[in-house]
Amino acid sequence: MSEWTSASALREQVRKRWDKGDLLAERVAPEQLFPMRLTLRGPSSGELSDRFDAVREWALELQQGTRHGYRLVMRDVRHRIIGQNSLPAEAWVDTWEEAVRWLGKTSEVKAFDALLAMTRHQQPSLLTWLQRQPLRALALADQWPHLLAFVAWMQAHPKPGIYLRQVDLPGIHSKFIETHRSVLADLLDLVLPFDAINFEASGGAQFARRHGFRDKPLRVRFRWLDPKASNWISGGDGDYTVSQVAFACLMPAVEHVFITENEINFLSFPPVANSLVVFGAGYGFEAWANADWMAACTLHYWGDIDTHGFAILDQLRSHHPHVTSFLMDRETLLAHQPQWTVEPQATLRDLPRLSPEEGALYDDLRWKRLSDQAVRLEQERIDFGSVALAAEACRVAPAS
Repeated sequence: MSEWTSASALREQVRKRWDKGDLLAERVAPEQLFPMRLTLRGPSSGELSDRFDAVREWALELQQGTRHGYRLVMRDVRHRIIGQNSLPAEAWVDTWEEAVRWLGKTSEVKAFDALLAMTRHQQPSLLTWLQRQPLRALALADQWPHLLAFVAWMQAHPKPGIYLRQVDLPGIHSKFIETHRSVLADLLDLVLPFDAINFEASGGAQFARRHGFRDKPLRVRFRWLDPKASNWISGGDGDYTVSQVAFACLMPAVEHVFITENEINFLSFPPVANSLVVFGAGYGFEAWANADWMAACTLHYWGDIDTHGFAILDQLRSHHPHVTSFLMDRETLLAHQPQWTVEPQATLRDLPRLSPEEGALYDDLRWKRLSDQAVRLEQERIDFGSVALAAEACRVAPAS
């Protein structure tokens, strides 16, 4: 009998509609979901005679279950062996209220009705969001009054130009905003004017920027590499961290800027006359994208010799087309074969900004022409003598 629809299977169909949010969405804007016909599979003609006792038990169980919230439509069946019988043919839930009672969701509906009424009164523009995301809203029922209060505050203070910490509303603090920034971003997109939203910023990490708050300033970490520079600290331990704005205004008298992704390589980079080294940040170049003075410098990017290292180089050239690669060549890779490891997840996309030599090596890496696995040489595995020789080519200055 397991292949015939049981009373519990009928209830499961209704529960799935709840889990999809359909029942609560109907509360926001009725779409004639009811009466709701449920899928009902019964016995075949052959099963009526072969399994008549089981058929009778199945029909009885369904009929007894009607007290829970569904209605059966019966059909008369004439059979040459068992004669005429009345069997369930259709199952319906006639009303929204019956479905809710059957599922035992009365308390959840009460909570949703409260936030729905609050939204209709305070922010009717958000009803469309409630209809799309009713279960998400229900999960936020306790926080909903604060979320609406923040939305109203943003309507009165678009692009506020302050830190999130400075929003002064009862029960709302920066941790609350950060915790709920995803849903707040959805709500604000529905109520704020177009010019109050920075659509170039997206995702939770850019919530502040998207909505005109001051954000924690980006930081740039760098070291002077010239022992003759006035900023040089004896021993080469000068490690500076400044804001993005300060770095853009730096205007240093340097000819070379080295960018490396590894902290120890950054700290141990050899001395180079008229140069500095920047601690990079993977695919993120925003922290020093506004440093226009870098356009007049020779830029050297030092990343891992793997597909992602070349992808970062390619992306960096979209900001600084004149950047050159440093120790990311075939000779360096082949000279360090014992240090090769496997790249966990190679990128395969085309990289149009690579030089012909870089592109040829990238193709060998992404198509596994050097090994049966994706090869990588991490920058920290390159022997320091090779680093010193490469730096020498960029006018190494002796340490003082």
